[in-house]
Amino acid sequence: MPLAEGFAPTDEARWRELAAQVVGKSRAEDDALGPDEAVEALSTTLPDGVVVRPLYTRPAQERPLGVPGAMPFTRGTGPRRPDQPWDVRALHEGGDAAATSRAALVDLERGVTSLWVAVGDGHLDPADLARALDGVHLGMAPVVVTSTTAQRPAAEALLDLLEASPDLAPGSGLGLDPLGAAAATGGAADLAGLAPFVTRAAALTDVRALTVDTRVYHDAGAHDVEEVALAVATAVAYVRALEEQGVGAAEAFASIDVRVAVTADQFTTIAKLRALRRVWARVGELADVPERARAARVHAVTSGRMLTATDPWVNVLRGTIACLGASVGGADAITVLPYDTPLGLPEAFSRRLARNTQSLLALESHVAAVADPAGGSWYVEALTDEMAERAWARLGELDASGGVAAELADGSLARGLEAMWQERLRGLSTRQVPLTGTSTFPLAGETPLQRAPRPQPPSGGLPRHRDGEVFERLRARAARLDDPTVLVVSPGSRRDFGARQTFATNLLAVAGIGARLVDGADADTAAAAARDSALPVAVLATSPRVNAEHGPEVVAALRGAGVEHVVLAGRAGELGEGDHGVVEAREGVDVVALLSDLLTRLGAGDDVTTTTDGDAR
Repeated sequence: MPLAEGFAPTDEARWRELAAQVVGKSRAEDDALGPDEAVEALSTTLPDGVVVRPLYTRPAQERPLGVPGAMPFTRGTGPRRPDQPWDVRALHEGGDAAATSRAALVDLERGVTSLWVAVGDGHLDPADLARALDGVHLGMAPVVVTSTTAQRPAAEALLDLLEASPDLAPGSGLGLDPLGAAAATGGAADLAGLAPFVTRAAALTDVRALTVDTRVYHDAGAHDVEEVALAVATAVAYVRALEEQGVGAAEAFASIDVRVAVTADQFTTIAKLRALRRVWARVGELADVPERARAARVHAVTSGRMLTATDPWVNVLRGTIACLGASVGGADAITVLPYDTPLGLPEAFSRRLARNTQSLLALESHVAAVADPAGGSWYVEALTDEMAERAWARLGELDASGGVAAELADGSLARGLEAMWQERLRGLSTRQVPLTGTSTFPLAGETPLQRAPRPQPPSGGLPRHRDGEVFERLRARAARLDDPTVLVVSPGSRRDFGARQTFATNLLAVAGIGARLVDGADADTAAAAARDSALPVAVLATSPRVNAEHGPEVVAALRGAGVEHVVLAGRAGELGEGDHGVVEAREGVDVVALLSDLLTRLGAGDDVTTTTDGDAR
């Protein structure tokens, strides 16, 4: 079927002209944009400097796509099994061995194919690992342990079990990540004595001793390119340390897997995983590692940073999109964190949803029916190329500065990550980076879910952030008040004020502030409502035309009735010339600062902090 039949032939130059016409419709004639300027206006620069353009066409010089399972491994490590395209890995963080055992067996019976167990740091004691895995057939399900301050005891405990098992499923891991521990605690990284673990693991069936876990950097604010560069730089440090301890480069490569965060930005997630494999394969090529050993084994974990404690059901959607991106990006193992993870230890139902998310995508939606389904997309290939090139350049900077350990020790890595987080925080605070259910379309009157608290992670190192925490602190402050309410005054007809009144009430709900509506108000009605409510804050929400005609007198009447602070849903210039003393509430303003100020005026007290379980303190 000729899809282009009936349409005149065109080219990119003509498309640019048409794009300029569309972009220019809302601009004055003397402010019109040219074709190149219009395309620039439609382009987006990601935090890591990667530019996303509005149109991608066949490049003049195409890079060979290659095939899955071969250098440079951009397209994945090879064809996938149709019945189990990736390893469905479930995280267990509880400290009770019996409860962990019960939950693990349920997971394995209902779709999970491997277990990931948190050990030490208030989680499961290393001595209890055997009891926690009681009933788990290690010949059918691999086990990976993770820890921060008890990595070696955790590895020893798992090795004891693996070495005693008559047969093993491939894919277990000892979780040794001394640089990750240093990043989390602020201590020095101890890379000595890794070789014996590598040797013992190598004697077993596909057991990897070392894990490069970049989530500590992701949670501190790292963008995608930085996360890829830090992953490879950390792995390079481990290879060098092992070579000094008598382990060859090929064996060192085979002892490492990489754990990265994946987000609801599906295309950057796809490109990040593809770029990671390409960069790591290039390192292996330079180190003369045999080709097959250059393939990075990637464990993708849905980002904890993107999960919110408010309206946590939206986390189901975030996890689904992130899992889709991880699958298309070629992850070897995927963990979907349950939707209630920010609130504490997940319950049985949320764990079931996390399992089923992967089952639906893999076995019903067939997203992995082919290897590298995004391969050949001009957009995805260009995004992958740029991420890989930028990550390679950053890897060179890290190597020149002494590596990850040196940048952790001198604080430069922490400062860089904090700058990245502050940039992201500005986007969150202005809602340029929206959080559905939290910063936009908040669930008014929400009753927070209650979960058993998880152990707090070790402190002293890089901070751990979540995108929703700044809004959750606003909600926590509002919860101190019996009735956090402001007056919302809307002169004119519903046609005049409907849109802005909805905007204002939704904005207030972001901080848990209610609205007492005064519809169709004139100056006298507004003053009477203000005196009756005795509220110190009022919002004027109506159209620019009504603001110009009646806004100044309504503002004056509110102040005369005792209102101390007036917020305008719109621009102050709509009220005419002069300083009317109103605060603007519109798209693009720092809503966190605005709402924080309103809570202070309502008597909510100082700001609060929230734990990683969502508890306000």
